[in-house]
Amino acid sequence: MKKKILLGLLLLFVVIQLFRPEKNKSEVEQVNDISKVYQVPTEVGQLLKISCYDCHSNNTNYPWYANIQPVAWWLNNHITEGKRELNFSEFATYSPKKQAHKLDEVAELVSGGDMPLSSYTVIHGDAKLNNDQKKQLVDWANSLKAEIEMKVK
Repeated sequence: MKKKILLGLLLLFVVIQLFRPEKNKSEVEQVNDISKVYQVPTEVGQLLKISCYDCHSNNTNYPWYANIQPVAWWLNNHITEGKRELNFSEFATYSPKKQAHKLDEVAELVSGGDMPLSSYTVIHGDAKLNNDQKKQLVDWANSLKAEIEMKVK
């Protein structure tokens, strides 16, 4: 009986490998990316790419385990949810009011240690932000928010 259950589970594991979500990869230039419409200092841009873009852009750098189900489904759901909240690749399509609000959320979540997610930084240690990096991101987000709000007024 145990042998049949194990064989059934193995067969199920093999079958689910055939059902793969679409990868979050865009080959076209991201003309609406935040860096195309606003000044993003080089260091801040690097921090965004390393700590944010995998879940909050149209291009994810996938680890090897993203090819194994059900992990790929979980990652796909996580990326979809992250992009729904904030997509730096589509930032220029947001209204100025929404842009300012999203930057306010970035500052709040980064300063509070809620972003990047600990479940992400456990595996991606380079994405973990130290206090100086957090301050740099928060200061930039607040500064850009103020700039956007001044243009709206």
